[in-house]
Amino acid sequence: MKTRTLNQRVRLASLALVAGTGLAAGSIAQANGTINLAYVEWSSEVASTNVIAAVLEQAGFDVELTSLSAAAMFQALSSGDTDAIVAAWLPTTHADYMERLGGNVEDLGMNLDGTKLGLVVPAYTDVDSIADLNDNADSFNGEIIGIDPGAGLMSLTEEVVDTYDLGLNLRSGSGATMTAALSSAINNEEDIVVTGWTPHWMFARFDLKYLEDPEGVYGGAEQVHTVVRQGLKDDMPEAYAILDAFEWTPEQMGEVMLMNQEDGADPYESAQRWVENNQDVVEQWLNN
Repeated sequence: MKTRTLNQRVRLASLALVAGTGLAAGSIAQANGTINLAYVEWSSEVASTNVIAAVLEQAGFDVELTSLSAAAMFQALSSGDTDAIVAAWLPTTHADYMERLGGNVEDLGMNLDGTKLGLVVPAYTDVDSIADLNDNADSFNGEIIGIDPGAGLMSLTEEVVDTYDLGLNLRSGSGATMTAALSSAINNEEDIVVTGWTPHWMFARFDLKYLEDPEGVYGGAEQVHTVVRQGLKDDMPEAYAILDAFEWTPEQMGEVMLMNQEDGADPYESAQRWVENNQDVVEQWLNN
């Protein structure tokens, strides 16, 4: 498998993709062609994309992975620069992207059910509702710790800030910087509010709670969908069938995410290990 990191340059009519380094993995002879998968750097999507990549390799495909921002991921799928994603959060988080690009992509439906978005605090924090954040802004250093600015979760949180007229500053960063700040605050028994989502390994490691959202800005539970470019079914019917059959549970995804938190963990090696240990599940995806 090859992993590529792409830089995006915003232009009026195209997405410029700049390939990074390629890293060969595995010894299976690839005979079915190359399939390109894109994903966002959320721990959940790193886990799911690497797992389906390992499964596609088991089926004889060469797989290339591309890490992109959410906007670039959907644009690359729409333009055919990538073949598929298993990282579309619907009906809320990525709804705008799907509405803009829906004519050029095909939604294969849910691959994971039971997701959630919102603002998350340690369980020991006295605040229980977003509506109460302003009265306790000093406890949170006047800020909400977010993730990458292109994420749909951040756009929703900007709407939350406006809807609740919050006086807290939404600070962008990455999933890694968010969890590092959360871990540091909990170790020091300090209050902190972060943008969060389920499934995520932080809920297995820390005692956390979602703040109530009385205005319903974050919406209800979501699903993660598999979305492919138009024409993939005709071009690569076997890969299309595997992607269409791919479906697992938050508990199964959580196993992989926890593996990825081990010292020196490599997401692809974690995925390979999970696939090897769960061939009964994998066979259901392969023999659809």
